[in-house]
Amino acid sequence: MTGLTHLDADGAARMVDVSAKAVTAREAVATGRIDMIGEAAGAIAQGLVKKGDVLAVARVAGIMAAKRTADLIPLCHPIALSAVTVDFDLDASGVTVTATARTAGQTGVEMEALTAASVALLTIYDMAKALDKSMMIGGVCLIAKSGGKSGDWRRAS
Repeated sequence: MTGLTHLDADGAARMVDVSAKAVTAREAVATGRIDMIGEAAGAIAQGLVKKGDVLAVARVAGIMAAKRTADLIPLCHPIALSAVTVDFDLDASGVTVTATARTAGQTGVEMEALTAASVALLTIYDMAKALDKSMMIGGVCLIAKSGGKSGDWRRAS
């Protein structure tokens, strides 16, 4: 089982030892989208969803989720996050979420950015499902990361 960092020599799951890694500034950016009918997108844009301000709640949910990533993803290191932002691009057919996570540490923040984007999207679904149960979440992916041994990376367009 060579090359799989989360398995030991016997094939058992393990948390990777990062104690010898250098502390570096690290950042990761993830995105995803929720598509919906125009009526639901319009209600979100106009603040008419009965449950409240959908994007404000989704932003807080994404930030909270990033902070709890190690509780949700097995073998993920708990990370002292320096910053998490969750931004939205709302259009007539849905919402694109972009989440950014930063730290100065010994391991990356890709999982935190992906978790923030995913939970923000799920929160939008939860808050607007009365308007459109057919909403579709997709395209969740890492779009950029910086820092650490592997350096900078950006998803090809």
